[in-house]
Amino acid sequence: MTTTRDPDRPGRLLRVERETLLPLLRHTPPTAFELPTACPDWTVRELLAHCGAALLRIIEGRLPAFTPEHNAADVAERADWPIGRILDELEFGMTEAGPAIEAADGALDVIALGEWVHAGDVREALGLPGAYESLGTSDAIALLATVSQERLTPRVCAITPHGDWVLGNVVDGRAAAELSCDEGTLIRMYTGRPVAPERYRLAGASREELVIYR
Repeated sequence: MTTTRDPDRPGRLLRVERETLLPLLRHTPPTAFELPTACPDWTVRELLAHCGAALLRIIEGRLPAFTPEHNAADVAERADWPIGRILDELEFGMTEAGPAIEAADGALDVIALGEWVHAGDVREALGLPGAYESLGTSDAIALLATVSQERLTPRVCAITPHGDWVLGNVVDGRAAAELSCDEGTLIRMYTGRPVAPERYRLAGASREELVIYR
């Protein structure tokens, strides 16, 4: 399916994770926050610190940001925070950042998508099923369809169990690639997360061409 921009979509993604992920994290054993994640060199705790800090930057208008240097500094600043404080900041960000992202007229939508993907990274690290298939999956793929165009990935017609999607851009002299997989695998492929080869069929493009985060 093709998509048009829904200005509330980024905020909805954040609110979904606030209502589903945050309650789970508040009942997670402290040792679990030291588990490694799909993001190199970041534990669950550090990844959550990054997510809360990024949303706070948006709320406070401290932009541009989100370079590796900014991200590392934000995580280091929160190194001695108790986990409750990290979760409080993340909950605040997920509650308040939506209007600021909406006001940016699309320029910050990719951040909301990234926050949702990172929530999947956390679920994956904690060993929870369906890590990248939460209640916000349809909104996330709709945002991904737009971001995949902005990041100049090639045109892909994706067939998933709950709908078909058109992602990326038409390339002169090249037919659209075809991808068949479930929604969680689609998210994994476009965000560079590990995925088993038997989980998808891709023709006309390479996996590396699809990745939006580099």
